[in-house]
Amino acid sequence: MARVQSVEPNIADLANGWLKTYSLDYKLEQESLNTEIDQALNDYASKSGGAGGNRPDAKLLLQDKNLVSYPILIEYKGYKDKLVMLDPDGRVANKTAKNLPDFKTINSYAVNGAVHYANALLHYTSYTEIIAIGMTGYKDATGTLRHEIGVYYVSKSNFGIGQKVDDYTDFSFLKKGNFDQFIEKVKQLQLTQEEIERLRERREQEINASLVKLNNDIYQNEKGLSERDRVYLVAASIIATLGVPGKVAALEKAELKSSTEDGNRDGDIILRKIKAFLNEKSLPQEKRDLIVRTLQNTLTTDNINKVENGESQLKRVFTKIIDDLGIYYKIGLSTDFTGKLFNEMYSWLGFSQDKLNDVVLTPSYVATLLARLARVNMDSYVWDFATGSAGLLVASMNEMLNDAKGKIKSPDALAQKSAAIKANQLLGLEILSEVYMLAILNMILMGDGSSNIINKDSLKEFNGNYGFGKTDEKFPADAFVLNPPYSAPGNGMVFVEKALSMMSKGYAAIIIQNSAGSGKAADYNKRILTHSTLLASIKMPIDLFLGKSSVQTNVYVFRVGEAHQKDDVVKFIDFSNDGYTRSDRKKASNNLKDTDHAKERYQEVVDLIRFGKSKLNLLTEKEYYEGSIDPENGADWNQTAPIDTRPTLEDFKKTVNDYLAYEVSNLLKNQPKEDDRLGK
Repeated sequence: MARVQSVEPNIADLANGWLKTYSLDYKLEQESLNTEIDQALNDYASKSGGAGGNRPDAKLLLQDKNLVSYPILIEYKGYKDKLVMLDPDGRVANKTAKNLPDFKTINSYAVNGAVHYANALLHYTSYTEIIAIGMTGYKDATGTLRHEIGVYYVSKSNFGIGQKVDDYTDFSFLKKGNFDQFIEKVKQLQLTQEEIERLRERREQEINASLVKLNNDIYQNEKGLSERDRVYLVAASIIATLGVPGKVAALEKAELKSSTEDGNRDGDIILRKIKAFLNEKSLPQEKRDLIVRTLQNTLTTDNINKVENGESQLKRVFTKIIDDLGIYYKIGLSTDFTGKLFNEMYSWLGFSQDKLNDVVLTPSYVATLLARLARVNMDSYVWDFATGSAGLLVASMNEMLNDAKGKIKSPDALAQKSAAIKANQLLGLEILSEVYMLAILNMILMGDGSSNIINKDSLKEFNGNYGFGKTDEKFPADAFVLNPPYSAPGNGMVFVEKALSMMSKGYAAIIIQNSAGSGKAADYNKRILTHSTLLASIKMPIDLFLGKSSVQTNVYVFRVGEAHQKDDVVKFIDFSNDGYTRSDRKKASNNLKDTDHAKERYQEVVDLIRFGKSKLNLLTEKEYYEGSIDPENGADWNQTAPIDTRPTLEDFKKTVNDYLAYEVSNLLKNQPKEDDRLGK
């Protein structure tokens, strides 16, 4: 059978003719739209999986009434049924089952190709909202040209997946008189919470894969970089490419020229961009100076700026970082991005095995649990004495901002409160400078609550004051969250003792090895109970920390400023079944699955500790127990519900019934009785 002839030229003529009649300034495949878009399309992986060379069949820039510019990227095909390929969830199928780019589909279907181009712009440009259009067609039996159109919205808010806008028969929605109405329809598109969660999970998987690839690449191919250098280069590259809309342009790869001119080397250029970015943020001058000073030592070294074969090592590493990670932090994340980065990169750092085991990323859902157990709200002042990559502070900040959004109805007042939360109501301490830099970066990426992230030893150097700005004022902490290094004295309870002793009121929630509550930290515990009340002890799943050896942890919740009394009720919860199923398979598509109402279970734990047994629903009475501890003991914090071994009337009835059933069965089988005394 003769191969069907493509009608793509006919489709292109038809569609481009529409654009011409609408008096739109469109550009064809080989024409330039603007430098930023052209460069992005060139830098992004091609539809075939190669390096660059993405060329939409047509492209244009349109402005709405608010003067917001929207890139329009159009891809034509000339075969029937080649408009779009969707996945089982009804989304544009640009990923394989292993969550890798499906270049065959991207190359074969018009909409899939256009969405691919749109993601290039999300990755490499300042545009966060793009319209991707696919159009294909065929000639029917009469020779009449038939066509189909797919119009999709690709944005930062929908994670770059593409959402169908509506059905259209031509491009007249792009006309000047119709475009504002079209954009209004676009703005009404919504993702369900379930869809958002699913997309976040997929994004996390992509991040993990990209981080592994980046780490392996730099480790194997970029010699002469110390462990700290690698961490600082990632931090510097990300900060330099964030940009501030309307004020500081994001650094582009093309701006690094690998020059040897003093003051104009690649490191100098990156450093200037970092300074410009930090100057636009509401960070104290001391903090800005510290960040610059820390990064400068790496960025300005001779070796990394030395030019070989026309390129500096710094430019090469910068390019790898932006290519592999750019799309994730440019699109925006609610996940602990730098925490994942940190976990991957920490294996490079030259610490002892004990230190390596100390550094464990708190899963985001556990971080949120701790923030809620510490009763964090928009008026809280939250601190963390071993902040790591700041995952717990990010979770706390999100809780504070969400609370503010729910309570404050004035946009101006909400903006002021949000700024105050970020600038004044969060404080974290991290002793390791390379980890400290990741904490700074994390807070900047997640909302910029980095003002009082302090590079100090919380046990020896911290006096309870603000770290920057109001350094002569005490930080009025009323919420404490912590996942301490377990090698510290008392499994880390030494941090809890100091933090709670510096608070006069509020609540605390910590996750720690449960041996801290059964004797390992008894002396610390007894001292803590002289000024704070243990409200709850929660046994967490043993496989909570994927990728680490199984360690049993407990969450302990305290009310601060009130000594524990012997008759105080303590709520003991066995949360071994938290509703999640975990695996640690490197090639698994998803190592964390909600298989039994996990989200509802986590909320139930919060409600049980706040309100008591009346909130018992998914958990059982065997998993929830109200008891007491001896404040003079310090080793009785890990209790379980007592087991009543006394037989009940129902137990007796069941035993009798079972025996009678057995006797009847024997009679029916005409078998002799084992006990012939029966009936005598």
